[in-house]
Amino acid sequence: MTESEFTQKTDAIFTRIENAFDDSDIECGRNGAVLEIEFDDGSQIIINRHAPTQEIWLAAKSGGFHYGFQDGQWLSKRDNSELFGKLSELIKLGCEEIVKFS
Repeated sequence: MTESEFTQKTDAIFTRIENAFDDSDIECGRNGAVLEIEFDDGSQIIINRHAPTQEIWLAAKSGGFHYGFQDGQWLSKRDNSELFGKLSELIKLGCEEIVKFS
């Protein structure tokens, strides 16, 4: 995939994540290639795109994950988890809220 295609795909992912928080009390904001989700206790989930490796990086208290685009999905290089599934799991751990990424 070209760098332009990667940027378009990741922009769409970031928008999808931001839209999931429209009706939520959870703070979510984007600054360029970085998306931050903040919980009431001050903990965060940081999501950013890493263009040189064409990965989406996800960082939380429980650790970091690198997601590459494979077979139409963003899959972790570490545990083969799917990006939105892992993000939902981490959000539930952070605030007990279930967020759906439709």
